[in-house]
Amino acid sequence: MIRYRLICDKDHEFDGWFRSSSDFDEQAAAGDVICPQCASARVRKGLMAPSIPRKGNTKPEAPGKTRAGAEIAEKVTLMMSELRRHVETHYDYVGDRFAEEARRMHYEETPRRDIYGETTLAEACELIEEGVEVAPLPGLEKRKTN
Repeated sequence: MIRYRLICDKDHEFDGWFRSSSDFDEQAAAGDVICPQCASARVRKGLMAPSIPRKGNTKPEAPGKTRAGAEIAEKVTLMMSELRRHVETHYDYVGDRFAEEARRMHYEETPRRDIYGETTLAEACELIEEGVEVAPLPGLEKRKTN
């Protein structure tokens, strides 16, 4: 796992864990890396100082630190998978009608219920500006339609 310091186009900084550098590149190109503060998908890698010990002056990193980081990353991945399964099991999938359905519930035109689906970043931002509670669901695999 690789940890990157990430920066969105509104200069919000946050960290992200990825299996590889190419994994970040693929997710960013697909718009799947999203700022947790503003939901912007325009995210780039920030500068990070690599943790490289100086030659001969320092001890190698203790094995427990590397293992602890990997364990935390595994726990986060597991929690994201459990969250995805919970949503897919208990929420109504509304597909690309997500923004419309969320808005109708917010304005009490239809009964409230737990939903999930797809929407564009622009639509999600409009919903947030209207006061509709929405959030990206990390790790949610995109549904295939035939």
